Amino acid sequence: MAKSKNAERKAIDSVFILLGIAMTVTLVTIASLAWYGYTFASGMVADQLSAQKIYFPERGSAAFEALSDEDQAEVGRFAGQQLTTGEQARVYANNYIGAHLENIGGGKTYAEISEEARANPDDAKLQQQKASLFQGETLRGMLLGTGYAFWTFAMIAKYAAMAAISGALIMIVLVFLGMRHLAKLK
Repeated sequence: MAKSKNAERKAIDSVFILLGIAMTVTLVTIASLAWYGYTFASGMVADQLSAQKIYFPERGSAAFEALSDEDQAEVGRFAGQQLTTGEQARVYANNYIGAHLENIGGGKTYAEISEEARANPDDAKLQQQKASLFQGETLRGMLLGTGYAFWTFAMIAKYAAMAAISGALIMIVLVFLGMRHLAKLK
């Protein structure tokens, strides 16, 4: 009976060891794919934003001083720096471009100004506001939709990779302990 119980215990340990190895391989695969996703997305964001050669205004510049205190606090974190990350894209889009667009349109959106411009085609100031708002909202949308959004996906992939590799390391320890226990049963 004792031999039968020992054989049963060995079989159970062997199954758990194999499951642990399979889980480790799975977690390492997930970590590798997630890390690739992180490096690809964050690299693409950095490359694309760097190519645009967008710089935050320097503290004390007219563009910086035209911002509200709240916007100055956000933009000031990156004053004078080149825009290369998703977080910078978010701040530039919302706290720099967004602030200037609000001033251009007096708080009105492109859609509102565009409607007014269609009703008043001879109003040059309104037509200029419409063009400026269109260009600004387009750039703002690109920075948020491409730069910030893909950078956010990259950060999620980075943390998923870190969690998966941590899980794989724990599984390696558990597999090792299971193998040690199995060796003692022989």
